[in-house]
Parts: sequence; C-alpha cells; structure tokens
Amino acid sequence: MFGIFKSLFGGMDNSQITEAIKNGATLIDVRTQGEFSRGSVNGAVNIPLGKLSGQLVKLKTDKTIIVFCASGIRSGQAKSILTQNGFENVINGGGWKNVGKLISG
Repeated sequence: MFGIFKSLFGGMDNSQITEAIKNGATLIDVRTQGEFSRGSVNGAVNIPLGKLSGQLVKLKTDKTIIVFCASGIRSGQAKSILTQNGFENVINGGGWKNVGKLISG
C-alpha cells in the first residue's frame, strides 16, 4: 500500500529520474503558468494540470515523460491522466526543485 502513495506523491527513486533525464525524457511542469513563471526546471514545458487532457496530441507516446509540480500531488494526477490515455513511460518526478537538483547534478 505504501508503494501506491510513494508513486502517487512522487517518492520516486531518483536514480530512475536521473536515468530518464540522461536519455532525453520530456519534462512537463504541471503547475499553473504563474507558478511556472516564478521558476522551473531548465528545458521543461509548462502544461498546467487542468489543460493536460487537451494537450495530449502534442506529446509523443514513445518517449519517457517526467511530470512534476510543487509537491508531487498534481504530478501524480498528471501521471494518472497520461497512463489512462496510453502513455506507458511516465514518471512522477514529484516537486520541481527535486527534478531541478537532479538535472544540475
């Protein structure tokens, strides 16, 4: 049961995120535009959670996607939306600051 919460709220093994980043994963920040404008991860695309369902056609299903937000809650919801729509390689990166640290090494 803990694994469900871990996956949902971003308690992800950082080595998996790091490996996906090295392999060119798509980085999606699902926070609001206002939050995104105050800082995000280098190379990330902003698709707010409420708009994600309408943007699915712009995403590649054969590429790993890392979703993240402020704390991991919205990114957990984003991961669910993506997997329910046929995206198989989706990682909940949790909070954007965690993903940013992994990118900067």
